[in-house]
Amino acid sequence: MTNSGPIDDVSIGGEMIRLGQFLKYSGLLDSGGDAKEVVIDGFVKVNGEADRRRGRQLHDGDLVTFEGRTVRVRP
Repeated sequence: MTNSGPIDDVSIGGEMIRLGQFLKYSGLLDSGGDAKEVVIDGFVKVNGEADRRRGRQLHDGDLVTFEGRTVRVRP
């Protein structure tokens, strides 16, 4: 996976978080409504592949990319 910027670590305070929640929690998006749209439209990548499941479970080390910014899930 190519990425031109740094990868930021985001601590979720637990073992798992759902993709829609993580997009808002990490600051990649401002609202859950926005998360629903961009995920369904295929604009979010998880570990380098588009994922259209807002409820996808993310775990330690997963990489989430949106609009050129990549963040890594940390417990």
